[in-house]
Amino acid sequence: MAGHHHHHVDPNAGDARVAWAVIVNLGLTVAQIIGGILSGSLAMIADAIHNLSDALSLIIAFFARKIARRPADGAMTFGYGRAEVVAALINYTTLMVIGLYLIYEAVMRFLTPSGVDGWLVVIIAGVALAVDVVTAMLTYSLSKDSVNIRAAFLHNVADALGSIAVIFAGTLIILYDWLWIDPAVTLMIAGYILWMSFNEIGNVIRILMLGAPPELNAAQVITTIEAIDGVTSVHHLHLWQMQEHEAALDAHLVIDAGRWDNADAIKQAVKDRLKQEFGLGHTTLELECARHACVGAGVIG
Repeated sequence: MAGHHHHHVDPNAGDARVAWAVIVNLGLTVAQIIGGILSGSLAMIADAIHNLSDALSLIIAFFARKIARRPADGAMTFGYGRAEVVAALINYTTLMVIGLYLIYEAVMRFLTPSGVDGWLVVIIAGVALAVDVVTAMLTYSLSKDSVNIRAAFLHNVADALGSIAVIFAGTLIILYDWLWIDPAVTLMIAGYILWMSFNEIGNVIRILMLGAPPELNAAQVITTIEAIDGVTSVHHLHLWQMQEHEAALDAHLVIDAGRWDNADAIKQAVKDRLKQEFGLGHTTLELECARHACVGAGVIG
């Protein structure tokens, strides 16, 4: 079970990259909305709305990063690290709402088709794709270590795919005058947005619901603790993530009869093993003598 340690980047690294990504995306959004209105393309407006959500998600991510670095205080004794997790939840929820809205608009466009300027669509979508690639490059390395930045990065990936789809639609409109392709592409963009969001939001909810880290097996943790010399049993075990990369454990340890004089050494042995095997650096252990241990206590919870 070794290997659950995470490699952290400098917490101050990447702020400038996120800030530039915000500026570039806001500029692109304005251009796309104007282009979508002038060309009559719903797919482009859909791409623009999604691009605006990119910029907003990056703004939320930027400020969440700042808040998360605050030290713990009397009001937030665990610190502010979960600000990034909350930001990710906001971003994924927003994406879902956008996806559902685009499906509605696409269905309406199928029912009442309208003209589309294919050349304008292709040109603006081509510029949008270039900007999407630049933004993705700015945030990719940061996304590996932060669920918050990963949510913003995936916003951007979805938008890049949307731009490719819009270019495809514009080309078919130029060549064959297939107006139906515009709402069809809009449905594809919306479907991808919803799939991606539902796929990613589960881990965010798990953290906020105090779920055990997915890479840790509670039964294995319990077995490891009880295998240490001097430990009779363990109960009232809680295993959760304080932040995305910081797991914690608290539990009651029952010390073998006649070993109470060694209780502190046994507790330290448990802490060392948990750190070594599972990367658990934040552990709180309450010690109980085997003669006076809790009766009928649940092992977990």
